[in-house]
Amino acid sequence: MRLLHPLKAHFSPIILLLALLSAFPPLATDMYLPALPLLQQEWQVPLMTINLTLVAFFVTYCAFLLLYGPLSDRYGRKPPLLVGVGVFILSCLLCSAAQSPGMLICGRILQGAGASAASAIVFAVSKDRFTGRERQRVFVQIGAIVAAAPMIAPILGGWILTLFSWRWIFLLQIVLGVVAFVGVARMDESLRQQVVPSLVQVAVSYLRLFRNRRYMLLLLTLSCTCVPVFAFIGGSPDLYITRLGFDERQFGYFFGFNSLAFVLAPLIFSRVARHTSVTRLLPWAFTGMLAASLLLLCTWIPLPWRLTLPMFGLTFAFAFCRPASNNLILEQVDRDAGAASSLMVFFYFLVGALAMGLFSLEWQDKIQTLGWMGVVAVGCTLALWPMAKRLLRLVSD
Repeated sequence: MRLLHPLKAHFSPIILLLALLSAFPPLATDMYLPALPLLQQEWQVPLMTINLTLVAFFVTYCAFLLLYGPLSDRYGRKPPLLVGVGVFILSCLLCSAAQSPGMLICGRILQGAGASAASAIVFAVSKDRFTGRERQRVFVQIGAIVAAAPMIAPILGGWILTLFSWRWIFLLQIVLGVVAFVGVARMDESLRQQVVPSLVQVAVSYLRLFRNRRYMLLLLTLSCTCVPVFAFIGGSPDLYITRLGFDERQFGYFFGFNSLAFVLAPLIFSRVARHTSVTRLLPWAFTGMLAASLLLLCTWIPLPWRLTLPMFGLTFAFAFCRPASNNLILEQVDRDAGAASSLMVFFYFLVGALAMGLFSLEWQDKIQTLGWMGVVAVGCTLALWPMAKRLLRLVSD
């Protein structure tokens, strides 16, 4: 599978493959979100128990991210990818056969272990093949494609629940996993280096990253923005289906509308970024997230629009800054691309998993709770951003 120049061919085969691999987390999660209240009723367990299928996925996903990145620096990008996608396929089969919450949680743990290979190595492959602004353009292209996953997945999941059963959701994920496996098998190895580092040298790469002040400060600053978005993803079935009384298909439409922001934001960013620097655009995106979080606190807005419209704005601002944020973080490293990519995605999803766990508690007004989570988290980002920008300016000078 040969690389095509991104300026000559928008969505070349390699970009489509990278987008499919990047979509593994939303495909593995958003497609079965409509089934969460149904599983709670079917197995007669508390919502927190069912939500462990989400939290367990992301915790395992985060842990294995730190493993796949160095392995990809040591053995190349393809072998760990093939192993991870293979584990993902087997885990989907286990999830589809689950007869209890415990069995489903085990399947989801394996699913997180497999899906993390795709997320950890996709950014490393992109860094291998592209440089500078070309890589940012590729991130935008991948983001535009991947954005369709959280928009379509819950709608598709709702229809599958109506026509068949929740088990077919995981069977469909097997098909997508097989397509990705074949694509990775045909992909050219992107890692080109004369000296292969030892496992100890690769492990030390994380120590180098922790000593990289610019990388770590940017990572901590930008990870905070994940809090309200992941909390909404994990809590949206409870909000729309259990508390607001919509059915699974209606939930899919609401969630799909919110995910439309993931599609529009990267496309608009790619146009605006031609005329304005990234460091000027990011504070506007953070401010937009803060404003949307404050709107969630306005109890005078009628439901469900008090939740739907502010979350659309918050998601749009989050997706608007995400491609540039990823590229800006990776620009701070000259080596250890696999480890840097893994640690970046690890922080994002670890923060997200913690936000999901916190939001799954029995809060009286969950919409207001979501708003306060956004205000505090994005407020931290705005407070840290001047310091991060000052470090970047010192380096450029």
